[in-house]
Amino acid sequence: MKGRPPKKVWAGAELRRAVEARARHLGFDSLRITRPDAVPALMQRLPAWLAAGHHGGMAWMQDRADQRADPATLWPGVRSVIVLAMSYTPEESPLDVLTRRDRGAIAAYAQRRDYHEVMKGKLKELGGYLSAKGDVRVKVFVDTAPVMEKPLAEAAGLGWQGKHTVLISRTHGNWLLLGAIYTSAAFDADTPEADHCGSCRRCLDICPTNAFPAPYRLDARRCISYLTIEHQGPIPREFRAAIGNRIFGCDDCLAVCPWNKFAERAGEARLAARDDLAAPPLAELARLDDAAFRVRFAGTPIKRTGRDNILRNVLIAIGNSGSAALAEEAVRCLTDPSPVVRGAAVWAIGRLFGAADLHTIFARAGTDEADDAVRGEWQNALAQQAQNHP
Repeated sequence: MKGRPPKKVWAGAELRRAVEARARHLGFDSLRITRPDAVPALMQRLPAWLAAGHHGGMAWMQDRADQRADPATLWPGVRSVIVLAMSYTPEESPLDVLTRRDRGAIAAYAQRRDYHEVMKGKLKELGGYLSAKGDVRVKVFVDTAPVMEKPLAEAAGLGWQGKHTVLISRTHGNWLLLGAIYTSAAFDADTPEADHCGSCRRCLDICPTNAFPAPYRLDARRCISYLTIEHQGPIPREFRAAIGNRIFGCDDCLAVCPWNKFAERAGEARLAARDDLAAPPLAELARLDDAAFRVRFAGTPIKRTGRDNILRNVLIAIGNSGSAALAEEAVRCLTDPSPVVRGAAVWAIGRLFGAADLHTIFARAGTDEADDAVRGEWQNALAQQAQNHP
């Protein structure tokens, strides 16, 4: 009996063509390849950014920083890095909802299924295909490991990091979700993409909180996306008015990029935006308990931020709404079990009520407050009213 013919092992350009075809079939919009040592400048840039404290409370950025700066430190077996992108181009301008002060503004990427789940499964399938066809090892990453996807994507030629530090593609704009496959396969590297921002600074000028100390540098501590998603505890008072009605993330710097004129709508069906997350009423969100919060935001990135922090953001938006109809929602939240929610509610009513009403509410709901931070919010609100109405 004759044995089976030896399994064909693909390599080089043939293997790449097969992987590219498979990636298109899985719904990826772009694929480029770079070497693990393609961004040596990260060895200096990342520590400098961390030393300046621009990562805020994101301690995970500092943890394993050596692996972020050098892919070979994360996995010594890596010989090529495949960077892939999926588009999530919104159908409407994210700036439109900012004028609807009784509604919450949610970042475009979060109005859909959690991209970690969508992309991780597809990357695993693609990685398994590559491993089987090329007889190589692979590791897949989607924003949950010490991988600097944006610098690697730029080195691979997928796009360039704009002045707002987000990756921009000449064919997809800056509405891109990124993932990476580290592999032991040896591929030819693609040519890095040049910077095409020119003299444009729209993304810098529109930032409500001046989060860019210089072009291509972001201070996360001032960024609304960081403040409404990653930051724990009360949001610093200096940023609350500028947050407006943004309750999860901020798309301002992305929305004004002129390269978006080339962007096409997202093709992956599982990344379709949910209608109920386009501009949810603040009054509804302010009434969510933990169980209702989990149901409403199931399967989205919003769920990971947690009910208390989302209600904190909602109450800041209510405080910025100028709406008497929403004022009672803030009053109701003064009895919430969470101090961070109660503190935000105090700030909101300080914005929406006059001095006499504020003192009445304080006498009814604030005199027995046990939390130091919430008591500080009351003191500040009362002092502001006294200053405004001496």
